[in-house]
Amino acid sequence: MISVLVVDAQPLQRFGFRMLLESTPDTEIVGEAENGAEAVRRITELRPDVVLMDIRMPGVDGIEATRRIVAAGGRSRILVLTTFDVERYAFAALRAGASGFLLKDIRPEELLAGIRAVAAGDAVIAPALTRRLLDAFADRLDDDFCGPVREDPRLNFLTDREREVLVAIGHGLTNGEIAQRFTLSESTVKTHVGRVLAKIGARDRIQAVILAYELRLTRPGLAPQLARPSF
Repeated sequence: MISVLVVDAQPLQRFGFRMLLESTPDTEIVGEAENGAEAVRRITELRPDVVLMDIRMPGVDGIEATRRIVAAGGRSRILVLTTFDVERYAFAALRAGASGFLLKDIRPEELLAGIRAVAAGDAVIAPALTRRLLDAFADRLDDDFCGPVREDPRLNFLTDREREVLVAIGHGLTNGEIAQRFTLSESTVKTHVGRVLAKIGARDRIQAVILAYELRLTRPGLAPQLARPSF
């Protein structure tokens, strides 16, 4: 059973999420919050598996709430939902530590698939945003991409193969595509990915992609997608 905290400023929206999740056998709502400050307080009490987080709320918005929740080091994973198809919101949410970003106009089965994926440790992004998110991310980096790879102590813990896998993750490749590229089994790739994430301190593949860009392990134009949704 996946426990969910719903955070949204609109009572009707929260009611809709509740109706959907309570009618699904493997999900349950353990609480609601109408703003980010309340969400941060309730996380400690409820410890949900997944937080459905709105962005635009009075007081503490969803991005700041996400930042505070992730900084506290809890196990809850955050799936941001918004009606605003704006890449700057997605970029900020993912940098704050969210594990996914979806638009509220998705179908119910897509939302449920996203919740399950995030609860399992995967990451999801609305397909319409992936290409634009990469472009937005590239525009926001301080330095150009023509310089050498940045030194970072986290890379020293990676084996040569694990570093190759990190670069492939940065290119947006799935486990199957990585397996094909390096002639490995998918189970072996899954093991490598898990070790890479643990060694670099990334919560999920999205955070690994961001690190790969920040360290210039990959560059704009090389990756067809930032992350592929599980549905």
